[in-house]
Amino acid sequence: MNILKLLLAIVGIALGIYFVFWILGILGTLLWYGIMLALVGGVVYGGYRLFRKAEDRYVGSGPARGEIERDYQMSWDEYEKKYLHK
Repeated sequence: MNILKLLLAIVGIALGIYFVFWILGILGTLLWYGIMLALVGGVVYGGYRLFRKAEDRYVGSGPARGEIERDYQMSWDEYEKKYLHK
């Protein structure tokens, strides 16, 4: 009976060690994926910032979103004088 308890204790210790390594593996994997996700996200965000800086330099910043600024309150004579006859 003592030998059976000794064998069960050895098996329990081995399974406990195996469980600890399993938990450490899961934590290491999650940490690795977190670091890789942060690196990829940082590169993507940096590229986006560089793109926006170049776009703002060439296109200009502002809330226009592709719309042409227009003077809706001008009459045709004022519009013609201001824009067409330069």
